[in-house]
Amino acid sequence: MSDDDVRRVMTALAPRFPNENHMEPDLERIRLLLDLLGSPHKSYPAIHITGTNGKSSTARIVDSLLRAFGVRPGRYTSPHLESVTERITIDGHPLTAEKFGEVYDDIAPYIDMVDSRMPVPMTFFEVLTGMAFAAFADAPVDAAVLEVGLGGLWDATNVVEAQTCVITPVGLDHVPLLGTTISEVAVEKAGIIHPGALVVLAAQPPEAATVLLARAVEVGATVAREGLEFGVVDRRAAVGGQLLTLQGLAGTYDEMFLPLFGAHQAQNAACAVAAVEAFLGGGESRQIDPDAVREGLADARSPGRLEVVRTSPTVVLDAGHNPHGMAATVRALSDSFSFTRLVGVVACLADKDVRGMLEVLDPALTSVVVTTNASPRAMPVDDLYALAVEVFGEDRVSAEDRLDDALDTAVQQAEDEAEYGGAGVIVTGSVVTVGEARILLRAR
Repeated sequence: MSDDDVRRVMTALAPRFPNENHMEPDLERIRLLLDLLGSPHKSYPAIHITGTNGKSSTARIVDSLLRAFGVRPGRYTSPHLESVTERITIDGHPLTAEKFGEVYDDIAPYIDMVDSRMPVPMTFFEVLTGMAFAAFADAPVDAAVLEVGLGGLWDATNVVEAQTCVITPVGLDHVPLLGTTISEVAVEKAGIIHPGALVVLAAQPPEAATVLLARAVEVGATVAREGLEFGVVDRRAAVGGQLLTLQGLAGTYDEMFLPLFGAHQAQNAACAVAAVEAFLGGGESRQIDPDAVREGLADARSPGRLEVVRTSPTVVLDAGHNPHGMAATVRALSDSFSFTRLVGVVACLADKDVRGMLEVLDPALTSVVVTTNASPRAMPVDDLYALAVEVFGEDRVSAEDRLDDALDTAVQQAEDEAEYGGAGVIVTGSVVTVGEARILLRAR
């Protein structure tokens, strides 16, 4: 983030950073800000997306599909990989540093007004959410694609009452903030289901499905369920991705190329197509132009999600940061790649289920290099090393204090076995880790 405007805004927001991962169960601050701004969030319809894993990828696929249909979308996702400007995109493009600074300057006086009236100041995420809504109204956009930051019920994005919403698979994450059971987490996710909405529901654990369906009945929402009303009919590996046949809400879409890897991305694509069918149909299920669907899926990108950034040896980046997401990553590695030796570079945040992630990774990795990232929440290398030794055994684990050194070590380990062919490296454990690795590898 070398641009002066971005640095200036991030410096101004620095006192709010500690609150980014703290959820205040109160929407009054963001509502007051938006009231002062003239309710920009009511200027366009929205597709609202929550779940435990797959939210960002689904939002990106929805965004790409809408653009293929000539709809100008604004997309709000989090967290970012490299620059905070990635979080707010208009018509497929992140805000420029200059525009990012302008949007903040426009709403800064109103943020101060909210802070002066409320006992708790606005959080970092609430400010960025206000900026996104304002930027979308100013653009203007035809539709907003909104990813929930944390949970759903009390998330700042939940000031909208979207008539199309998507709930990707629910699992345990942000424990105990969102709850200690899947049912408790599902209650938070169900908060984005509003009266009259059409809910695109990915396949869920039974305890989550029970909660989500009960909420839909309570408010009179219509539910479209993966595996019943829509889903993946067929999936085949293809060069650079996969070839899909998808059953939508009102039609079948054959031979669709998706340049993303893994069954979970096929599932995300199915959810995205169903959501766009509902959205373009005004809440009614109707088949949409297969050629536009084909174009939108082919143009979809999800950086940092099984992203190949180097060959010889192959280096893959994946932002898995909980056991549920890591399990999808491991399945996709087996399904979409043919590694005979795979070295992991792992750095995690200390407040995550790190042991759970390592146990999922264990069968997939030949060896692992543990390290750390720049987040103040990062697990210290010594602590991560001790955990990794318990899971992998001492002979399969090495440690480096710096991520760049860890990348060098892992690549060297992979290259040492080059005579066998099929060696690779996967960098994972945190969105922060993957973002930093992207920067380092691109610089090289």
